[in-house]
Amino acid sequence: MKHQLNAVLFDLDGTLLDTAPDMARAANRVLADHQIPPLTPAQIQANTSYGANGLLAAGFGTIPDHLDPQALRLQFLEYYLNNICLETATYHGIDSLLRYLKENSIPWGIMTNKPGFLTQQLLPFFPELNEAEVIVCGDTLAKAKPHPDPLWHACELLKVAPQHCLYVGDIEKDMIAARSAGMPGAVAGWGYIGMEHTPHLWQADIILAEPAALIQLLEQQNRNGRPFFNQSCYS
Repeated sequence: MKHQLNAVLFDLDGTLLDTAPDMARAANRVLADHQIPPLTPAQIQANTSYGANGLLAAGFGTIPDHLDPQALRLQFLEYYLNNICLETATYHGIDSLLRYLKENSIPWGIMTNKPGFLTQQLLPFFPELNEAEVIVCGDTLAKAKPHPDPLWHACELLKVAPQHCLYVGDIEKDMIAARSAGMPGAVAGWGYIGMEHTPHLWQADIILAEPAALIQLLEQQNRNGRPFFNQSCYS
């Protein structure tokens, strides 16, 4: 499949930002309150992109009947909000990628399932991310990913047709959303995934090993007029 790329949308957690240390800390505090052992590194790696629910489900296994899952989530959110950026950082190469997009007048934005109040609290720590032309969060609309509405909304704000906007994310749900929206999808291979998650089965247009691989793709478009998505950049 070939698409002329005129814009790029990014997921946030596991794509632009490594939020795992701070999210795991909040989850572990909730677990400790209920005498549950902390998450293992493997559990953190596999579940951070699924937010509070994913991390807590991994820690508890099965949440006991006497505990309210929604109350646990609110407890997590309170801990996380109070220490939202102690160790969170952009992934290596993201700054260069965003600088490339800016220098080449390629509009970009953020489409995340992270709630708006958390996103708004976190982004000021990263001035480069505040340059996003659109920011659509998990509660911006009535429906969140994998429903295509948020991606369509972001494309409308960017004034670009979905088929000409690449969506970059690190979980299968991101690729499902991209396909549903009629957008090309790229897996952020540097995020919270490994080959054990079988990203090659997610029907993505491309798997990027590092942010620089997207720069190479766009450079190829500049040279040839159209980028090619029939070869994986995963290594």
